[in-house]
Amino acid sequence: MIKVMFFAHLREQIGTGEIEINSFKGTVKELKEYLQINHSLNNLDSIMTAVNEEFCHDETMVDEGDIIALIPPVSGG
Repeated sequence: MIKVMFFAHLREQIGTGEIEINSFKGTVKELKEYLQINHSLNNLDSIMTAVNEEFCHDETMVDEGDIIALIPPVSGG
């Protein structure tokens, strides 16, 4: 099982701050594709991703027990 945490507009879009996914094995990119198909999340290409509190790339492997955070770009002034 992996835990996926959502922030900002992603949290609003999915309706919760986190979900658990059983038996996922693949890359961060494959996880984003899974979320787009199964949870109707859009435009995840520009989202920053952290695995176990370390920022990573789409090629990073997701392993059983990992905690993934999806962090949209923020702006302010």
